[in-house]
Amino acid sequence: MTVEQLILLGVLFVPLALVVTNHLRVDLAAMLMAALLGIFQFAGLGILGPAHRPDATINILSGFGQPIILILISLFILTRVLEKSGVTRWIAWQLLKVSGMKQGRLIGLFAGTAALLSLFMNNLAAGALVLPIAMEVARRTRIKPSKLLIPVAYGTLLGGAATYFTTANIIVSTLLQNAKPPQPALNILDFTPTGGLIAIAGILFLAWFGQRLLPDRQPTEEQNFARLTGSELEGLYAISERLWEARVLPKAMLIGKTLAQSRIGNQWGVTVVAIYRNKEDILLPQPQQIILEDDLLILVGREEKVKNLKEWGLDIYTEKGENHLSAKGVTFAEIIPAPHSKAIGQTLKELDFRRRYGLSVVALHRMQRSYRTDVGDLKLNFGDTLLVVGSSPQLGSLRRSADFIVIEPNWSDQPVNRKEAILAVTIVLAGIVASIAGVPVYFAMLASAMLALLAGKLSMEDAYLSVEWQAVFLIAGMYVVSVAMVETRLADLLGNDLLPLVKPFGALGLAAGAYLLTSILTQIIGGQVAALITGPLTISAAIQIGVNPQAIAVATAIGCSACFLTPFAHPVNILMIAPGNYTFGDFFRSGWILTIISFVMLLVGMILFWHL
Repeated sequence: MTVEQLILLGVLFVPLALVVTNHLRVDLAAMLMAALLGIFQFAGLGILGPAHRPDATINILSGFGQPIILILISLFILTRVLEKSGVTRWIAWQLLKVSGMKQGRLIGLFAGTAALLSLFMNNLAAGALVLPIAMEVARRTRIKPSKLLIPVAYGTLLGGAATYFTTANIIVSTLLQNAKPPQPALNILDFTPTGGLIAIAGILFLAWFGQRLLPDRQPTEEQNFARLTGSELEGLYAISERLWEARVLPKAMLIGKTLAQSRIGNQWGVTVVAIYRNKEDILLPQPQQIILEDDLLILVGREEKVKNLKEWGLDIYTEKGENHLSAKGVTFAEIIPAPHSKAIGQTLKELDFRRRYGLSVVALHRMQRSYRTDVGDLKLNFGDTLLVVGSSPQLGSLRRSADFIVIEPNWSDQPVNRKEAILAVTIVLAGIVASIAGVPVYFAMLASAMLALLAGKLSMEDAYLSVEWQAVFLIAGMYVVSVAMVETRLADLLGNDLLPLVKPFGALGLAAGAYLLTSILTQIIGGQVAALITGPLTISAAIQIGVNPQAIAVATAIGCSACFLTPFAHPVNILMIAPGNYTFGDFFRSGWILTIISFVMLLVGMILFWHL
């Protein structure tokens, strides 16, 4: 081995050892590797380019310029759009209905759902889409996310082995045409029989044994901080005790006036929480909102105050029943006065709170007591919490204020807005269809994300917050390691040494060797790079010994999907690390068994479908 190859092995394995022993974060380890490789290149070694070329040190940034980074950021934004529109909540409910909240069944369902989606879309896209659904189900069932997220990652990988649309599969198909002599490319369904057999076996294994093999990690502190749903906030502030409905009768004096002009709050100390119109539309109580005949006003206040509104032409009756306003679409949030806030000692009326922020304060909680009438006349104290009604942009405006801290609720009990959901799904599907039609995946996903932002489906602040930057930096750092593997020819060395060992075992042995060699490299450098390294070797070997090269190409490509042993073998594994609170060894614990199952099913598939 050359000096450069030995240095690369040291740079690779020392940080990884620290990661395995939980002494170093995996994303920090990836960036450390990139920095160290850059230092050796700058010193004159041929690590990231030709020797004595310090300008090649710039390759430590090459990972950030890869399409996968743009795809990943775009997917984070799109999944947040789907989550916000309620699509993920709807899917979560459907899975819960099918599973009956049984952990084993949920594990199998999530692995199966992820596998199904990955048949038609990028593996990373499928994982990013199912991730928030799994987190929502974990919250509802109290099952730890660590029990559900590895099955999601593995499900996408298993599904990716059964479809042509996986990047490594497309690469290997192209390599067949580039072989000498050129070979016919693979068809769309060539991966499905063998890959499908592997996927079914893998999903069944996760469903039956996942509960015992998957880690039981405590959620992170952030995940343990359980944000209350709007319905739970209604119960905390005892809103239902002072909740009323008021129908605007034909001759009501409020018709044609705005809420600000009506002075319902100023004169009677009653808060308008929402306005129902046409039995379907729900309107947030904006000061400029005009009151129309037959509007249904949802009010919060004491009975003697609310009854006075009968004189203004309103038909008053008590809002009863089990349904919470939040479940009907009213959006609640909590705010508290910030330390050193200028709002302390002033009333909401004095602060002109409603006009400045567009939010309606429904109740104030102080010293175990909830105030729901004449809230605007109470002077704010330290420790007060306020329940407000408003939209996400309005909360964003208040979040920029130095006087208040916004505690957003868990939106999981909000109803699915059909129009918003259909638009969000349409935008995402447009990107997927464009990718299938031949548009580069990075461009299709970026265009979809930009379309969602331009359509106002997500604010830029929410877009930045939706990105899991740990995954971005980890992928960027590990890509630099892949570049070094190619530049130092360490990958070629591994291939040339290992592949000849399996040639004497014939066609099936070559298929087995192609899978094992590729899957081993995949754990270190990722499936896309591994396909480029081992694909030419295995296809050439098949041609030399007279074995069906298409069959060997399929075995090689499936090896690229066997990313079960390490968290950074595939971006979808990386995606699950932070929300699952996983350590390095968590993937290996179940991944080694799944790798063996995939290997056995591959051999069965090679015999049954390719007649090796």
